[in-house]
Amino acid sequence: MEEGKLVRVKVWPDAGEEYLEEGKKGGLEIFVREPPQGNRANKRVCVLVARHYKVSVKNVRIVSGHRTRGKILSVRQ
Repeated sequence: MEEGKLVRVKVWPDAGEEYLEEGKKGGLEIFVREPPQGNRANKRVCVLVARHYKVSVKNVRIVSGHRTRGKILSVRQ
């Protein structure tokens, strides 16, 4: 399986607004309205990252940090 590009993200669930911005250290900072319960915030993060890199959601997966704000995602082009 092709590994793809690894991207560091920091997530803020339950945010008032939903947006994605470039972080100061090269990663992404993502604010989502969804709560962390039921994997809802993680699913929305994958959708926003896919949209940012213009790939299908199937090409984005969480490699580590499923239960933390700091995550590493794999994005296949």
